[in-house]
Amino acid sequence: MKGVMPSTSTVVTIDDYIDGFPSHVKARLRKLRSTIKRAAPLATEKIAYRIPTFYLDGNLVHFAAFAHHIGFYPGANGIATFRDALAQYKHAKGSVQFPHDEPLPLDLVAEIVEFRVGENLQRKGKANPPASKGKARSPGSRHSG
Repeated sequence: MKGVMPSTSTVVTIDDYIDGFPSHVKARLRKLRSTIKRAAPLATEKIAYRIPTFYLDGNLVHFAAFAHHIGFYPGANGIATFRDALAQYKHAKGSVQFPHDEPLPLDLVAEIVEFRVGENLQRKGKANPPASKGKARSPGSRHSG
């Protein structure tokens, strides 16, 4: 499992993508996917850039599995806003790596996704959905695996 990716000719849905991995990676991908779905219930799923993508008035977040980690791609603002909370993970301008030998920080992922939902809706001039109202937290205030 090096830069693992199922055959692109068979990947049409996120289920197809996840099914191409060993069971321990599938379980992690499913947890990440369900966390994103809960944090962005209005987002649609698709494959973009050959990886799972959540879309809500633009790309929201992407994720992908690799040999030693799961890559999570919330964009540059998602990384910058949560820089302190992500400090323990290898990250770049728009991505972060969650090693397979560590628990996924699902609360932190949910917080980042909620931030991205607000960012996308604000850019489109839409109000935040009811699920995110009243959640005035500082970025990175909760995160656990």
